[in-house]
Amino acid sequence: MFIFLSKFLPPLLYPLGLACLSILVALLLQKRPRLQRGVLLLALSLLWVGGNRWAAMALLRPLEWRYLPQGEIPPAEVIVVLGGDTAPPAYPRTLPEVGEAGDRLIYAAYLYKQGKAKHILFSGGAIDWLYPAMEPGNENAQLLELMGVPAEAVWLESASRNTYENAVYSRHILEQNGIRRIILVTSAFHMPRSVALFEHQGLEVIPAPTDFRTSQADWEMLAHGDIRNLVFNLLPGPDNLLLITLALKEYLGLLIYRLRGWL
Repeated sequence: MFIFLSKFLPPLLYPLGLACLSILVALLLQKRPRLQRGVLLLALSLLWVGGNRWAAMALLRPLEWRYLPQGEIPPAEVIVVLGGDTAPPAYPRTLPEVGEAGDRLIYAAYLYKQGKAKHILFSGGAIDWLYPAMEPGNENAQLLELMGVPAEAVWLESASRNTYENAVYSRHILEQNGIRRIILVTSAFHMPRSVALFEHQGLEVIPAPTDFRTSQADWEMLAHGDIRNLVFNLLPGPDNLLLITLALKEYLGLLIYRLRGWL
């Protein structure tokens, strides 16, 4: 039940979900036009603020820049990669495909080829009622092999359904192999929560963030661009709405995980 509620309820708290709820409430307020206008204005404000670049960058940048690269990554015993953004090879796809978070796999393969660790542990399963056709472990192992990582170097943890379970179930595998020091690869915005969870499991964590959505160039352009850039970035856009949703998901996750004593 916790997994279901953790997937079902948060979207209602993000700008798009709150705006939709506000519109539904407004439809019920036809006999109170003044209040109805106020609720519709709230819905419009949520979409406008939630969809502009300034708000997206302001929320996402503190998460992504918490663990900035600090020179060369030291070696460890294993590279742990948290479940990426993959789609199964269901028709008409001929191979598993990756989204933007697929950078996690590319970076893990790069670190492996740099000799940073002898194994890659991919951690992430699928929620059967949500993604019935997915087998993330096998899909990512196949993609890693295409990138030159031999199958025998890849370990799979396919039971986890959230980041907390990533840490717990990965620790079981690592303990069986006498491993305490890991390189952790995940999206930069996801790294603060992930590092805290794995360290809470008693592991020594070397953060290796990837999939940065906010670069220094992006920030400087936003803060010091000309008036056309300023005006353009005040407009709502679907990409910014996604970035704000990602950021709010992480802040909410940090809060809930801390309240449950997982961090």
